[in-house]
Amino acid sequence: MDSFLIGFALLLVVGVATVAALTRDPVRQAAVLAVLGLCLALLFVVLQAPDVALSQLAVGTAITPLLILLTARKVRRK
Repeated sequence: MDSFLIGFALLLVVGVATVAALTRDPVRQAAVLAVLGLCLALLFVVLQAPDVALSQLAVGTAITPLLILLTARKVRRK
């Protein structure tokens, strides 16, 4: 059962990361990166690393997409 959960989480991460790499629009890419952060946090929980999962939730799901959105907003204004 554990190997199934790890495999599923890995496939989920690979799929979402591929979508993130193929996305052109920065706003959509920020949303996909937030989902990728959630998927990575899930993978870390499955791998029994809750401290890393919490860090991933904070940085990968909240801060990084927010910075991308703010940067895209600033660039589009000029």
